Amino acid sequence: MNCLVICTGNRCRSQMAHGILQSLHPDWNVCSAGTKPANEVHPLAIKVMGEIGIDISQHYPKSLDQYTGQEWDYVITVCGGAKESCPVFSGKVSKRLHIGFEDPDSFKGSEDEVLPQFRRIRDEILSKMKDLAD
Repeated sequence: MNCLVICTGNRCRSQMAHGILQSLHPDWNVCSAGTKPANEVHPLAIKVMGEIGIDISQHYPKSLDQYTGQEWDYVITVCGGAKESCPVFSGKVSKRLHIGFEDPDSFKGSEDEVLPQFRRIRDEILSKMKDLAD
């Protein structure tokens, strides 16, 4: 199974979904990318994933362009929807899904204030990715 998870920055949501899907199905080829990749995966995304035993510390944001020539069983967009425009992937895709989540990177405040929002979104992503993986 080839699965590509995309959003704009490939900094939080798509990286968390990537890690979750890969942990649920180690035999799947799971990748993530963004239309405007950030410089790094958000440190709090790495932290909250580690709390559930999934290490994404070696992940890095990648450009969607590097995946356009490949075939995918699933392409999943995880942007929030109305607040931002989700990227469109025009490659060879069997099934396209949009499963929107709020962007935890948009929350402002101290780490103690923002961390619960990252956990909430991680848990939402975990729930939806488990449903998909089943």
